[in-house]
Parts: sequence; structure tokens; C-alpha cells
Amino acid sequence: MSKTIILKQRPDGKPKTSDFEIIKEGLPSIETGEILLKAKYVSVDPYLRGRMRNEKSYIEPFKINEPIASTVVAEVVESKNDKFSDGDFLTGMLDWKEYQVHTGENLRKINGDNISLSAYLGVLGLTGLTAYFGLKKIGEPKEGETLLVSGAAGAVGSIVGQIGKIKGLRVIGIAGSDEKVTLLKEQLGFDAAINYNTTDDMAAAIKKHAPDGIDVYFDNVGSYTLDAAMENINRFGRVINCGAISLYNETDRPTGPRLETTLVKKSVKMQGFIVRNFEKDFPEGIQQLSTWLKEGKLKHEETIVEGFETIPQAFINLFDGKNKGKMLVKIY
Repeated sequence: MSKTIILKQRPDGKPKTSDFEIIKEGLPSIETGEILLKAKYVSVDPYLRGRMRNEKSYIEPFKINEPIASTVVAEVVESKNDKFSDGDFLTGMLDWKEYQVHTGENLRKINGDNISLSAYLGVLGLTGLTAYFGLKKIGEPKEGETLLVSGAAGAVGSIVGQIGKIKGLRVIGIAGSDEKVTLLKEQLGFDAAINYNTTDDMAAAIKKHAPDGIDVYFDNVGSYTLDAAMENINRFGRVINCGAISLYNETDRPTGPRLETTLVKKSVKMQGFIVRNFEKDFPEGIQQLSTWLKEGKLKHEETIVEGFETIPQAFINLFDGKNKGKMLVKIY
């Protein structure tokens, strides 16, 4: 038998385990040109929440009573495709299934000999590429500048900050606990970090650590944190809108300060993006991230939960900040 996780109903506000359903199916068989895959690691990501809404976006929404999909590392357990052999490891966008049939199209072979397979869903996957291209292409960092990162102990933020240090920036992170603040400063090399849960005035806290202002802000959170960062942005500053996890479960349209005057007066660039915008440059990004990883310049923090049935709860835990680095589910 094989298990599949489907979207049972669209979440109202923060997702609940009852929004998902685990169903059992017979083990699928393959035909010529196909491969049978067994999931090894499943990535859970905040952006998946947007796909659970029935609204137009840059990617189609999930359908009710059909499987959820995300990036997965899977093993070929049977192959009738000349391009793949039993025992190969592949990664790409796959359904939340223990076993599934695939042609192998748009999947990438990976090697777990010198680095853990899980890294291909984090620092060497879309997570790392999001950090790399967002900072490089939109942030345009220059040595000596100050970089502020929200969601800094998360999957993308933790890599952004480390790349900032490699590029010679002063890096300040915002996270949700003293434990995460310690992680950022003592293990990942951030110059300073702020616990937003014990900070009454975020704008003042940012100013304390960046008295000369912020040159680049990598935003994974949105809302009040973005407002506070904009109060400290320098002339010709760059704001990278990667995510807004604080708003993903809101049911009402959020309101906030108007940023137009700041953008104009300080000639600030603010740009949103999705990592697929830079798809043609992915080989360059993977090569550079791999090099930094081998040189010991990058660490990849992971929170690994075990068991296929835990995938929905692991996803929900993202919205409570229960992850340090990349949140993954390991399948037995």
C-alpha cells in the first residue's frame, strides 16, 4: 500500500490538520518509459499556504480532494526508463505520496555521497536559490553596507544572512526567540539579532543595531516588520519582498502605513519576486552555493520531522515558528 495526502478543504485562517486527509492506495505499477519513486524527504514551505486559496496567482491553486505537491527528494525503486536506474536519487516537484509513478521529466539527479540528500531541498534547492538570487539580483549588495533580514532563522533567511557576511555586509537578523537569536549570532555569524517577541518597538530596536540605517532589507515577514524596516531605510536602499508569512493566514484585507513618500523621498527600490524568475541562472546559483558549502562558508540549518503522516503538522508548525532553518519531513 501507499499513502497520499490530499487537500480535504481550503483552510479558513491558519491551516488545521483536518484540512488534510491521508488516504491509502494500492502500490502503483509502471509502464515503459516510467519510473516508480519512493519519497525520502518532503519539503514544507510557507508559500504552499497561498496555493490552498482558490485565487489566481503565479502558480495554480491546489484542487480539493487532490494531492498537495512540493519539492521532494525521492529514490527510484523501479525503472523502465533508460535514463534512470534503480537506486538513483531525484529531486523536483512531486506529490505528497509515499510512492508515485513518474516519467522523470523536470526531475534532477542528485548525489548524496558528499552531502546529505536533505540539503538538496534546502541550501542547494529552491530555498538556497531564493536566498542567493533575491539578494544578488534585487538587493545588489555592496561591501560595507548593512543588511536586515526578517524571518532570519528560517529556511531562506538563515542563508541570506550568511551570504551577506560572505559579501562583506553587516548583517542584522530578526527572529522569534532568544534561542534563535543565539543561533544567528553564535553559529551563523550574524552581527546582531532581534527577538521580535520581546521587542515593543521594532523600529527603535533596528535603529539601535543599525544607527546609520539599513541599505538592504530582505523581507520574509511583511506587515509591521516591514513598516519598521522602512523607518530605518537609507537613501537608495533596496527592499526585497520574498515573503509575508505574517499575512498568509489573514482572512481580512490588511492595512498599514503608506510607503509611497518613503520610496520617493529616499529613492528606495522595492521589488517582489519568485525564484523561478531566475530559472535560466539556476546552474550558476547551485554551483556557487555548492562551492561555499564545501568551503565551510555556509551552514545549512534543518528541522527534520520523521514520518509521512507528520507532513501536515510540520507544515502548520511553520506558522508558529517551530523551525530553525529548513523544515523537512523524513520518510522511513
